Amino acid sequence: MAATIFQLAPLIPVLPFVAFLVALTAGRWLPEKGAYVGILAAAGSLGLSVWTLLAVNASASSLYVANELYTWAAVEGLSLTFGVLLDPLSTFMLVLVALIATLVFVFSLGYMNHDEHHRERGGLPRYYASVALFTASMLAFVLASNLLMAFIFFELVGLCSYLLIGFWLTDRAPASAAKKAFLVTRFGDYFFLVGVVGVLATFGTAAFAEGGFPQLASDALATSSPVGPDGPLQWLPGGIDPQAWFTILGLLVLGGAIGKSAQFPLHTWLPDAMEGPTPISALIHAATMVAAGVYLLARMFGFYAELPQALAVIAFIGGFTALFAATMGVVKDDIKQVLAYSTISQYGYMMLGLGVGGYVAATFHLMTHAYFKALLFLGAGAIIVATHHQDMWALGGLREHLPVTRWTFLAGALSLAGIAPFSGFWSKEEVLFDALIVGLEHPLLLGAYAMALVAVLLTGFYTFRMYFLTFHGEPRSDAASDPDPVGWAIKLPLVVLGTLAVVAGFVNMKPVDYYVGADLLYLERWLDGVAGALSVTHYHELLSYSEAAISPLGPTLLTLGLALIGAYMAHLLYNVPDPDRYFDGTGVVDSLLKHNYYQDELQVWLATGLTGSIARVSNLFDQRAIDGLVDGTASAGLIGGDRVRNVQFGVLPGYVALLVGSVVVLILVAGLYGGWWM
Repeated sequence: MAATIFQLAPLIPVLPFVAFLVALTAGRWLPEKGAYVGILAAAGSLGLSVWTLLAVNASASSLYVANELYTWAAVEGLSLTFGVLLDPLSTFMLVLVALIATLVFVFSLGYMNHDEHHRERGGLPRYYASVALFTASMLAFVLASNLLMAFIFFELVGLCSYLLIGFWLTDRAPASAAKKAFLVTRFGDYFFLVGVVGVLATFGTAAFAEGGFPQLASDALATSSPVGPDGPLQWLPGGIDPQAWFTILGLLVLGGAIGKSAQFPLHTWLPDAMEGPTPISALIHAATMVAAGVYLLARMFGFYAELPQALAVIAFIGGFTALFAATMGVVKDDIKQVLAYSTISQYGYMMLGLGVGGYVAATFHLMTHAYFKALLFLGAGAIIVATHHQDMWALGGLREHLPVTRWTFLAGALSLAGIAPFSGFWSKEEVLFDALIVGLEHPLLLGAYAMALVAVLLTGFYTFRMYFLTFHGEPRSDAASDPDPVGWAIKLPLVVLGTLAVVAGFVNMKPVDYYVGADLLYLERWLDGVAGALSVTHYHELLSYSEAAISPLGPTLLTLGLALIGAYMAHLLYNVPDPDRYFDGTGVVDSLLKHNYYQDELQVWLATGLTGSIARVSNLFDQRAIDGLVDGTASAGLIGGDRVRNVQFGVLPGYVALLVGSVVVLILVAGLYGGWWM
């Protein structure tokens, strides 16, 4: 049975790709414009993904199953292939992506039905086709067996996000947001592409699995002569230390992950991306576009684990982004904007986890975040359907009218804030505790831990500010006083995700396991083999609670206490009948935060200055070199023409005399060189 599903694994992304083709070509004639085709395809991928995960779990003899599907190019010292890599990490991610995609398809049935404008203009088949292609691209990215294949589908994921963020293409704001997302993430992807080329040139392979470049890098660092026929490397810049070169390659690939996962400074596209349909926001934030960057680093963790400088950069970017984005989330009035900055902050926690060697912790938080953030975005979508508002100051008092949305949204809020025992608490606590352990051994990393710790307080505050403004108090608009009902297509995904937001964290309860010893580390056991096979030599040293110098009780109570303090502050200020706009009129701080530290203006200024400088240099080169060459050539032609023109005098006897004279000269020259006169 295992061999059968391993052969069928390529169908996991193929099914939604077929749904893309069907919805695109025949969606206008299908029931619900292709929605049911997408649901069936995503559900089929989910079933195959679960089957694959169970097969990998049962396949004790082989951790990795790598099926080579197609050889793109094969020359001496280099092989470029397309293949499927099945292991605990990839199958774990397949289930997550397929589940979220299926629920988003179902939710879209209820949400997009309210979009009469595009229903009448035939836009819904385009929507469902784009979602199906988005799903197929992310599933193929997860299955990629090498870095080059991952890059190709990484870019296709970016293209799909552009199409869906700008879905309402007749409106200026979505079109502008789509272009911004495309351009900002492409900037990071330029670094990623250079990194891919560097990996291929250095190792002759971009494969992830055993024998791939993570293993070759480990072998190279373990030998004194890594270059040459007897070493694992086929090329290395002359005189450069292998570890320094590998660090450069790792940082180049990191550029792509920073762009996709919206980390500082390439995070500015994500809040604007909220212009797309809300179900797409859930898909982008939870399981596709933004998740792709963190998954890429987790996939390459065996490579990064040997590079402490690169890990330190990742940790500091993550810690700073977690705090930086949280400060902006506390002042936003649009419910989707709050969730957008929350996503940036939470992916900062995942980067921090990876940067301190917390491979399982980061992957754990990737999973729990996918569930509770998809829940919160779909909950926001239900509120928009019911009230046609997403400004929280136009809401209030919805807890009586939308009980299913209220209770499921509360579960997501408790998980996001990191309140025990909801899922986000367990994963965030694991990230922070791993960061503390490594920070105690390497004090410079304590700064990243401290920033993430402050972000816990802010997260609790902005999360419950959002919840209280939306569901508590008195209605602040007519729509909030009498909201429209929502159907089963909206409620069902909320209930599923709400349940996961409560229980998903139980797969890895490290603080409890430390004291009780009840073998509660199911996820760590599942992922542990991946790290080992990727030559993570210090993995257990970094993550072992039994060898930790401190008990997890104190740090756990500290982070939980900060989250509760933040939530209580929001309760005092906003869980009242008529809350005030406390952040309005606070001067420079209010202006700074509401304008997002003027990052867009700064980036425009930098881009304009850089573009202007390039334009001036280009203009100077064009005028002096290109125009000079062209003008010089033209002048030479004109001067030559003037001289030749003088022989054209228009008198027939003169032409005859010139012809005869020329013949005489030719005869004399020929006779001289031919020896006629000798």
